[in-house]
Amino acid sequence: MQLHELKPAVGSRKDRKRKGRGVASGNGKTAGRGHKGQNARSGGGVRPGFEGGQMPIFRRLPKRGFTNPNRTEYAVVNLETLNRFEDGTEVTSALLIETGVVKNERDGIKILGNGTLERKLTVKASKFSAAAKDAIEAAGGSTEVV
Repeated sequence: MQLHELKPAVGSRKDRKRKGRGVASGNGKTAGRGHKGQNARSGGGVRPGFEGGQMPIFRRLPKRGFTNPNRTEYAVVNLETLNRFEDGTEVTSALLIETGVVKNERDGIKILGNGTLERKLTVKASKFSAAAKDAIEAAGGSTEVV
């Protein structure tokens, strides 16, 4: 057998549906568009959110709230993740990025108290949850807000 003799498995390749090419094709005449109406016309159809003239839901419901452009968003790191570091390590944002724990530092790093910490670490971060701070100090480590 040579490369030019290769053929796809029977039934693995299908011809595309050619719309409007005769009744025998199964997609002839109206080409799957039904009879008349806006959707049957070329360029027909309604815009997203249009409800046939009824007052659409996005106009029936009131506007609410806003998105604060100055919001601070922290990269989150849980205690259980910090167990990968050796005892006595100084955990900084640079180290977390270098080891791939955090991909994007955003506006700083926040340490949360999910999981248990079995290492004695010095952790430097932008913020700590109360539970995380207690757990780090209980393990013999220290926290520092930077």
